[in-house]
Formats: sequence, structure tokens, C-alpha cells
Amino acid sequence: MQTGYTSITSLSSAANFKWKAEKKTTVTFRTYIQPREYGLLSFKLWHSNSVDSTWADGSESKANDLGGCWRIESCFVADGGAQPDGAIVNGSVCGVTFGGAPSKNVQQGEQFWSDPVAIALPENHFLAFSWALTLDGSAEGIPFNTETLLASAYEADGDLAGQASSEGYAPAGNRQVLPSLLAYEKNVQKTIVFLGDSITQGVRTEQDGYAFWAAKIAAGLGPDIGVWNIGSGWAHAYDLVNDSRWLAKAKQGDEVVLCLGVNDIGTASRSAGQLIADLSAIIEQLQESKPNLAIWLCTLPAFNFSGEQEKVWRTVNDWIRTEAAAHVFGVFDIASVLGQAEPNGELLRPEFMSPFNDPHPNGAAGTAVADAFLAWYRR
Repeated sequence: MQTGYTSITSLSSAANFKWKAEKKTTVTFRTYIQPREYGLLSFKLWHSNSVDSTWADGSESKANDLGGCWRIESCFVADGGAQPDGAIVNGSVCGVTFGGAPSKNVQQGEQFWSDPVAIALPENHFLAFSWALTLDGSAEGIPFNTETLLASAYEADGDLAGQASSEGYAPAGNRQVLPSLLAYEKNVQKTIVFLGDSITQGVRTEQDGYAFWAAKIAAGLGPDIGVWNIGSGWAHAYDLVNDSRWLAKAKQGDEVVLCLGVNDIGTASRSAGQLIADLSAIIEQLQESKPNLAIWLCTLPAFNFSGEQEKVWRTVNDWIRTEAAAHVFGVFDIASVLGQAEPNGELLRPEFMSPFNDPHPNGAAGTAVADAFLAWYRR
């Protein structure tokens, strides 16, 4: 992260999939983002053309897959208005450039910054980010995040990034295509990185509501504390073990809140020993990269595990609360906030369930976790 810049939002823009097109295709992606501050802001983007975390079993997309070659035809930020309806406020469009050019050819795996651009955002208005991207065909691919959208997003065929009206745009469904970091000029006291899976990302919480716990913690801390949420749906601890581009993002923080392991148990069927080894390796890599980095390790959230999976969950949480606690700055017991009273601590409290008995924590859970975290963090 460049000195003097920090994330403009608590929304995660981590990537867990790749968009591919059968033939040469140009699509405009427009996303509405709740900024952490309003007024006249100096905006920049940073992008890492790679996949952060493994999707499902990794057969379609896995951590460290490099994005292919593609082109940014045009890129704009604008006042998105008070309602994220696909349109932007007339006269508010500001072009984002790259080395002075309005377009850019992105190379495989490339990492790059844009030039700065000034954007004025009235109180309680969204930042609208629009870019038109071209793929030459299925041999290439653009990393993105596929999950239940937490921010309103729209797509349009062709290059409509600078268009103020919503004509030609349609809701994006479950495809969030954003740069890795949406930043603004701000000298912060420190930067906290939230590194986790869909629970950290906030999956299943209200769209545009910023009801997930990382967002509510960011709001509670205020904008003088930088917050970069890189939670990613379906993520596994093993995604971060070997020369991880995702972990390289976390290393840019002054503090890291690490909440991972649910998918390792639930979808990857990792043993307690394997998960403990992976978490230990992550902690060691972070500490080696920056000796003064503060690591706040979370217990594994309650996720309605049973049988052997519950045994692994309990074994790993026992290790986190005892042995791991001696090697990090502190342990936040998110499991005790979300879980039912023992002996049913592995079960999510009913009032925290998402619709259709989904154990992803809902907005009420986000409030409970944020309140508990802030009280614990400030103690």
C-alpha cells in the first residue's frame, strides 16, 4: 500500500474466480461503494491480476492463479447518488488514468497503480466505480469475486463506463469485478487488514447495508484507523501457505485480524493437524515479513458442524485458545459470540442464522461480533 493512501471502503474486493469469454468481448462493470469518508477525495486504485483464494474444490479456480492479458478501455469514478440504481450524477464523472493514459493493456499477473484523481462525494452518497474491460477470448481470464453481492453492481455490453444514465445496464447477479484496492489519500494512525473467508467478507448480509462485522468494526474505529477487508468466499487456510499473493496483501498492514478455517473443515475435510499446521505457517510468514506486525487470531466461528467435523473444530479452537495464543498479540473468541451455550458451542445461535438456515452470520451477528470485538480490542 502506498504511503499516504488507505482503503476507501470496508467492502472486500478479493478475487476467488476468473471471468472468461469465448470470443473478444468488452463489458462495462459499474459498482456502487460506500466510502468511509465524504467530501473532496483523491482516489487511486491498485490491482493485482491474480486470484486470491480457492473456489470450492479448486477445479475451476484456485489461489495464485494468474489473470490473463486483458485491456482497460476506460475507467471512471463518479458520484453515484443516494440510490445505487445504475445511473450516476450528471457532471460528476472523473476519468482514472494509468501513466497519463485513459486505457491500459494489463499483462498476465501484473500488479499496478493508477494515477490519482479528485472526486467530490456528498454526504451519504455512493462512490460509483466504472470500468470497461476487454477480453480476447477463453484463453485469458479476469479475476473477480463470485458470491452473493454485498454492493449493488451493474453490467453493460460495450464501453459505457463514462455514461451517466443507466441505459444499457443490468444488475450484475453474482459477479463483482473490482480492482484489488480502492484507495484514497489519507494519513491514518495504522492499517488493520481483515483476512478471512466468506464470514469476514460478509456473505449473506444485506446488500449495500454494510452489516457484516468487519464493516461495523471499521465504522466503530473511525476513518483515522485504516481498514482493508480482504475476506474471500470459499477461502481456505491452505491458500495462504505457499508464496501467496493474497497473504502479500495482508503483509501491507500494521495489524492483521485472521479468521480462517471453516472451509478447511467443511469443504476440504482437513484434519485438525493439517489445519493447525497451516494456521501456524500463516502466523510464521506474517511475523517473518514484519516483526512488529500485530496478529489478532480469531477462533473458528460456530458453523453448525457435527460428527468428525465438530471434533476438528473443537480441537483447533482449543489449540487457538491455548498454544497459538502464546505466539500472537491476542485471540478474539468469535466462536463464543456466535455459538450457543455449551455443550452446543459449535451451533450458531438461531437469531444469527441467515435465511434458509444458512449458518453464515447475518447482520444481527455482525453487530454482536463488532460490539464484542471493539470492547475486547480497546480493553
